[in-house]
Amino acid sequence: MRHIFWAGDSTCATNKYVTYPQTGIAQTFDRYTRNDVVVYNHAVNGRSTKSFIDESRLAPIYNEITKGDFLFIQFGHNDEKSNDPARFTDPHGEFIVNLGKFVNAARNKGAYPLFITPVERRLFDENGKLKFSGHEEYVLGMKEAGEKFDVPVIDLYSMSRAFLAGTGDNASKKYYMNLAPGEISWAPEGKEDNSHLRYEGAMLYAGMIAKEVSKLAEPYCSLIADKDYLKETYNIEING
Repeated sequence: MRHIFWAGDSTCATNKYVTYPQTGIAQTFDRYTRNDVVVYNHAVNGRSTKSFIDESRLAPIYNEITKGDFLFIQFGHNDEKSNDPARFTDPHGEFIVNLGKFVNAARNKGAYPLFITPVERRLFDENGKLKFSGHEEYVLGMKEAGEKFDVPVIDLYSMSRAFLAGTGDNASKKYYMNLAPGEISWAPEGKEDNSHLRYEGAMLYAGMIAKEVSKLAEPYCSLIADKDYLKETYNIEING
């Protein structure tokens, strides 16, 4: 068996019944992989590259990952928290340094790292135009890190922005954690959350990542199930 270890934040994390229908991208990614691939999701709500490392959350990944495995690294949302020194990182400084620590952890064990830029927030202005949410410099920082450390980068940020802009404000709501009053027992008054994903959104963006991974050279591309098998799923999920 081959293993994908996933490090990230709440947009990737596995959710339990108590937060249903919130779903993380890594939680659904195995819908797109071959049968010999297992995803170990280490993503945790609220973490940045800094806090993930400072809390020793990279250590168990390092202890468990082995030669031929993969480490998917997806951060940005919480590295932006400039008012929180426990999480904030400079996008062109500490952020890149921290990403390098994830890369070293993988390569020291003979595993393959992969960077994934953060998914865009669903934020529209009063004219229905998609706004920028603050990820931009961290996307650039991750691309810089990709060049510096020779790591492939899947640009989910750009793909998700293109999808949201093309889909529009109202039609894109169903992919994010926007809940009507009474829809879910734990949120009786409803909920407006344009950062976290429902199952539909997690599947959508996991499908985008899978399609891009399938375009990479070996050993990455063979993680993804046969394209003919996934063809209809791609058509449904990537186009909403």
